[in-house]
This record gives sequence, structure tokens and C-alpha cells, in this order.
Amino acid sequence: MPSPNKKVLHAYLTPEEYGQVKAMADQAGLSISTFVKRVCVGHGVHSLADQDAVRALLKANADLGRLGGLFKMALTEGKAGSMAFELRQTLRQIEKSQAQVAACCRNVADSFQRTKK
Repeated sequence: MPSPNKKVLHAYLTPEEYGQVKAMADQAGLSISTFVKRVCVGHGVHSLADQDAVRALLKANADLGRLGGLFKMALTEGKAGSMAFELRQTLRQIEKSQAQVAACCRNVADSFQRTKK
């Protein structure tokens, strides 16, 4: 939006270059203006696919946490019966998977932070 405190930047692009910039802005879910501004001033730009992947990892981590909680509840309420050993093994596998998902989330978040600098 035009503002007296802002300046306009003009750049001449070939149709191919414009197409590339537009495609990259679309991939990031940004307007062309916002995309160009972020790139030119050195701010990070992440694709929607990256953001969706992070959300999927966080959802998987939450699902594993809920599943682990249900297993723990079954074990503590004595409803496990003769399958207690197998349930405890499954619980350990869930906790291990949850730790792996959490580590992946941290790695992705760290890579986002590095690209912002």
C-alpha cells in the first residue's frame, strides 16, 4: 500500500524472470512485492511446502504423545492384563518415535532460523 514513508523500487525483468519471481512468491504464499522485499533485505522466505511439513511433523508428534498417554493410562489402570509386557514395549517405541519427530522439528526450525540471518 502506498505510503509517504515508503519508496518504490523499479526493476526490469524479462517475461521468464518475472515468471520465476511470481512462481517463487506463489510457492512462499506471498505477494510479489512482499517476496521481493524480503529477498532484497535479506529476510528468510520459506515455501508453503516447508511450512506444511513442519505442521505435519508437529501433528505427528502430538498424535504420538496422545497415543502414549492412552497406553500409559491402560497400564496404570490395570486394563492391560496379560499384554502388559507388549504394551510397555509399544509404549517405549512410541516414545522413541516421538523423540525422533521432535528432533526433526528442531532441525527444521533451526534451518529456518539460519536462513533468516
